[in-house]
Amino acid sequence: MTATILTVDDSPSLRMAIRIALTNAGYTVAEAGDGVEGLAQAAATRFDLIVTDLNMPNMDGLTMIRELRKQPAQAGVPIIFLTTESDAGMKAQAKAAGATGWLVKPFVPDQLVKIARKVLGR
Repeated sequence: MTATILTVDDSPSLRMAIRIALTNAGYTVAEAGDGVEGLAQAAATRFDLIVTDLNMPNMDGLTMIRELRKQPAQAGVPIIFLTTESDAGMKAQAKAAGATGWLVKPFVPDQLVKIARKVLGR
């Protein structure tokens, strides 16, 4: 069974790049344009991995992760930040909120796929 991944980013072109990289690796990808949409999709569908941006309108990625981690069904879902931020303090906040990993934009598609395989175990 293929893994289903939710990508949350306000940039349609970046969501497309992520979708292409992950679907070419055999994953099924759903998309959301901000944290509010991401939360709604995660409530409706069980995802095996969530890849989210930090800076987005309506709800940022950090707030979205905090809200997801309050839901028992989302407790074990790996969440990867994919963001332009590289500040150590922000990384610490993300980890404390429940992020599994961190990848800085611009990203190399093969690197994203490698991280997805590692956290998914497939």
